[in-house]
Amino acid sequence: MEKALAELERVQTQILQRISKLELSCSSLDLSIPGHHSLPSPNAICDTESRLSAILRKNCVNDFSFKKVPTNYYDSPLEARRDALAAASIDHLCKSIVLVNTQAPSNVIDCSDRNNSKYYVVVVQYTARFNAETVKNFLYSLNDGKIAKKKFNLRLAPEETSVKLTGFEHNAVTCIGMKTDIPVILDEAIVKLHPDFFWLGGGEINLKLGIRTSEFINFVKPFIVSCSGT
Repeated sequence: MEKALAELERVQTQILQRISKLELSCSSLDLSIPGHHSLPSPNAICDTESRLSAILRKNCVNDFSFKKVPTNYYDSPLEARRDALAAASIDHLCKSIVLVNTQAPSNVIDCSDRNNSKYYVVVVQYTARFNAETVKNFLYSLNDGKIAKKKFNLRLAPEETSVKLTGFEHNAVTCIGMKTDIPVILDEAIVKLHPDFFWLGGGEINLKLGIRTSEFINFVKPFIVSCSGT
């Protein structure tokens, strides 16, 4: 009887050892399903944010912030958007729009000449009304009147053109990290904001970028033009 109990105890010990080895082996295996990835946490930093943050820091921009917004952000009034970003006011909510000069001379096909570019990105407030005529007059003066005023006619670029040039889709356009080095026009009203920290697109629809105005200007070097009304 004692011999049988000893044998049983030996077998049980072997079984427990084998189970321990199997558990140890399984813990080191990657059991994820091929082609599937775990969902990122809500606060996970996306690739776009990492890329743009690196660009900003490399260019001595330190006072900036990215914030993710809810999916109904653009269905909400400006006051709700202000609250979602903790912005100073609705006047601090801005957008970047890509414009095309539809009357540019045939030899002006790209952005190589920032004074006479085929395309421009204009940053304006959501609360303001963009005035294309003031940009037209500014570009005419910028070129010392050597280019006929009728050769400047700024219009909203088609969405597919905007995406191709910037790499960002509608409601995600930002001046930082664009595929093409498009010259930027910053509305003078934004420069006059207090505090001098405004919000604009962050490269993804649900991602917004807040940035110190002075640092934005030092890095982007935009033309500062009074190009809006209320």
